Amino acid sequence: MDANSVVLSGTVLVIDVLRHTPAGVPVLDFSIAHASSQLEGGHARKVECNVPAIAVGEVARSLAGKRPGEPIAIAGFLAARSHRSTQLVLHATQVRD
Repeated sequence: MDANSVVLSGTVLVIDVLRHTPAGVPVLDFSIAHASSQLEGGHARKVECNVPAIAVGEVARSLAGKRPGEPIAIAGFLAARSHRSTQLVLHATQVRD
């Protein structure tokens, strides 16, 4: 099974300065504060979480002007932060309106 797709909305919690890889590719680290009500086991459940995220390329450029507190909606996939870390990070591949 190859499914790994996430759509998440919320507000920008933290956003770093746009940086570039040695090859010149833009990279942006940020985090999203999410709050919603979800149905689980037939019951409504309040969900709140802070999700670390990263954007690369044009998506990074398009998010670079965001400020903490601004609404945000993105689509992407989950991956480990690095080869040495198992912490999950949401990799943004698309900004949603």
